[in-house]
Amino acid sequence: MLHIDEVELDRNYENSFQPVPEPRRTGWVIGGVILLVIAAGVAYTFLRDRPAAPTAIRTPAPAAAPPATVQPKPLVGESISLPPLAETDAIVRELVGQLSAHPSIAAWLATKGLIANFTVVTLNIAEGQAPTTHLRPLAPKARFQTTGSGAALAINPKSYDRYNGYGDAVGSLDATGTARLYLTLKPRVLDAYRELGYPDGDFDRVLERAIGELLKAPVVDGAVPLRPKTLSFAFADPQLESLAPAQKQLLRMGPRNVAAVQGKLREIAGLLQLHP
Repeated sequence: MLHIDEVELDRNYENSFQPVPEPRRTGWVIGGVILLVIAAGVAYTFLRDRPAAPTAIRTPAPAAAPPATVQPKPLVGESISLPPLAETDAIVRELVGQLSAHPSIAAWLATKGLIANFTVVTLNIAEGQAPTTHLRPLAPKARFQTTGSGAALAINPKSYDRYNGYGDAVGSLDATGTARLYLTLKPRVLDAYRELGYPDGDFDRVLERAIGELLKAPVVDGAVPLRPKTLSFAFADPQLESLAPAQKQLLRMGPRNVAAVQGKLREIAGLLQLHP
């Protein structure tokens, strides 16, 4: 099966990838926090090493620690009756719909298996993997674009605009409401985690690791050099190429959206008292 990271290139680098045909929709999203990030990188093209002049990179600043004397009161989830895991899509749509009316989030909520796919994708991210199999339906419609050629080949900044809707969707989320929603739905998240073969697992630690993986992605200012491969592109900067696949996906959103997403992730991690 042709994967997103195997899409055939138009050999004219000023042009772009053809959009991937949309297969049967499979869904995920639980408040739209972690997975909004990866949805934004669903058009990620697999890249490999090549020595090149270093790219200007800003290491994301760590979240400011609260004063040592402040002991924030832990959030708790809503006390509601949850249906069995296989029947939770309707209540997830209702609760997330109350959290944000952004059209991108509404579109994602039209997919199926929301909690189960959230659990799988979050686990993949925590392990540094790119869960493209679960994310194909969310590929942006606009084409990937490059600029220049030869040693000057780079990502066209216009490509970042494809992800502005995702970045804005993340920004539209209420951090407190999103964190509380996770806690509300956590019993069914644990059910999905058990079905994956982790009967005694602590999913908070999985979520913590996943957020940590994404926060380690750099915010790149300026040009991002590429080199062509047979069926894809490679980052020319080995520092960027050494990133985990999930971090590369986030990087392809562009600095505006990466900064917005990471800021929201820090907010939510703090509210959940996670330490990514």
